[in-house]
Amino acid sequence: MSPPKPRHGSPLLLLPIALIIIALAVLFAWIGGWFGNKNVTPQTMVNTAEASGTQQPGVRRAHAKGICIVGTFAPTPAAAQLSTARVFSQPSTPALGRFSSPGNDPHSPDNKAAVRGMALQLKTDDGQEWRMAMNSFPFFAASTPEAFQALNAARLPDPATGKPDPAKMDAVLAAHPEIKKFMAWSKSAPTPDSLANTRFNGVNAFRLTNAAGATRAVRWSMRPHTPFVAADPEQLKTADRDFLAADLDRRLAAGPLKWDMVMQFAEPGDPIEDPSRAWPDTRPETIAGTLTLVRAEPQVAGPCLDLNFDPLILPKGIAGTDDPVLHARSSVYSVSFNRREREISSGNVHTGSVR
Repeated sequence: MSPPKPRHGSPLLLLPIALIIIALAVLFAWIGGWFGNKNVTPQTMVNTAEASGTQQPGVRRAHAKGICIVGTFAPTPAAAQLSTARVFSQPSTPALGRFSSPGNDPHSPDNKAAVRGMALQLKTDDGQEWRMAMNSFPFFAASTPEAFQALNAARLPDPATGKPDPAKMDAVLAAHPEIKKFMAWSKSAPTPDSLANTRFNGVNAFRLTNAAGATRAVRWSMRPHTPFVAADPEQLKTADRDFLAADLDRRLAAGPLKWDMVMQFAEPGDPIEDPSRAWPDTRPETIAGTLTLVRAEPQVAGPCLDLNFDPLILPKGIAGTDDPVLHARSSVYSVSFNRREREISSGNVHTGSVR
């Protein structure tokens, strides 16, 4: 005997619509930080970034110091076999991007930054965009947004002493051992003497889908053509505050600078959703294209100033994974962008050179 069908006008017919509405409400509530773990919402993560220094109005909450960069991206023939993304089939795509230093101080001295960032926007002739945000570290500091938030909160000065509380940091390291591994890397890794010879890594995994429908998980990196030279620690101590920008200008005056985009492919068992764990160097790799930079300019009036390099703005043929850090980055960038845009629109803008 089959179950009775809902009669016309029955409330059961409205159940699917109600479920969709509830799901959307839950999504918006989480994004808005209205429920869940109050310590780890996009808003609280941005609040912590603001509290890490003297926040300047109208500038980014993290990686505030930056330089706009302009160039092109040209794919290799192999790239079109990896993904249907238009950027891999058209001969050349304009590239607009930004080099950056960590922290919320747009005037931070270059010699204090152990980590550097490269963000890019590739916009193809069909209007699709690929935005990406990479860093010079080979793996992320934490495996989850909660661990990253705990790390940043532990770094804040204690109101009683004006300094971070060592006990709080010890507790964070005990709870999240991957952070200890990252700190060990940051203390021992040599610092490149130039942005031109810095490798930038997209530590989150993405999925490429080709014309046959085959999908592979990848991590990409930008590897410089300029040979690596480690900065002299003694020279760094007395280096000019903006020596990286001056060096970049000097090198670009002599000719374009290039990086190869290298795709590294995961194998079964590799951590797809944990950016704190690098994949073995033995994993297969393919050069997908070459980035050529021809110009740099101060961000204060440059074309990258108002761009949010959200890593989940992706073209067809490239998709994000379920990596929670990747999704948190997208949400946090959005909150940061909205806050500074509101400040700019109200005239509350940091003045002075923000290179």
